[in-house]
Amino acid sequence: MDQKKIEEGVKLLLEGIGEDVKREGLLETPRRVAKMCEEIFGGLKTDAEEYLVKTFTATNNEIIVEKEIPFYSMCEHHLLPFYGKAHIGYIPDGKVVGLSKLARTVEVYGKRPQIQEQMTAQIADDIMKYLNPKGVIVVLEAEHMCMTMRGVRKPGTLTTTLVTRGAFEQNQELKNTFFQLIK
Repeated sequence: MDQKKIEEGVKLLLEGIGEDVKREGLLETPRRVAKMCEEIFGGLKTDAEEYLVKTFTATNNEIIVEKEIPFYSMCEHHLLPFYGKAHIGYIPDGKVVGLSKLARTVEVYGKRPQIQEQMTAQIADDIMKYLNPKGVIVVLEAEHMCMTMRGVRKPGTLTTTLVTRGAFEQNQELKNTFFQLIK
């Protein structure tokens, strides 16, 4: 990331809203924001493949569910946070991934300017691509600050997105099992 450009952009933003960038409380703000960007947009420099290529042989080919994976992301439309929980289920086809790797995959996509709908699909698609399971289902539930602190101003409103691939696409019984497990 170009730290200098970020710092200059923050200075321009502060000046644009009428702030004095030489005011004591704002002197270090551009540097702090630039440093923060390294952390909250770190997913731009990583790929989920890094976490999903290391697999283990498994004879259990039943559904595996990891639920309530916390995530934080930034809405690409307003650069305001959205945050919530991800729920992932997949049916292995002879190989599984370490459980922390599913959470890391969520983190990779959360740490990008993003929309929730796309993030849900990216997680599902990468699990399909690298694990080659019989099927995958991904649900994200999030609160969007662009809806709570501006615009419609409706705090507590959750947006839920769902993506299914493979065996989950047409099998309502599998979907029902997943939803029972994440309750």
